[in-house]
Amino acid sequence: MTDPESFEAAEKELAEIVDRLERGETSLDEAIVLWERGEALHRFCVERLDAAQGKIEELAARAAARKPPEG
Repeated sequence: MTDPESFEAAEKELAEIVDRLERGETSLDEAIVLWERGEALHRFCVERLDAAQGKIEELAARAAARKPPEG
């Protein structure tokens, strides 16, 4: 299994997997494979979101450091 190209691609694939599993139209073996792929995609998304949050916090701290004091 390969990593998706982007957060959006991972999110879309994960939604498709959830939809297929919720419909219950897969065999047990296929459901297990889909579940494992879904877990991998979830980890990928969480890592991307955590990285984005860290970057936003870093940028906000830099902006706050450059802001002249009020008064």
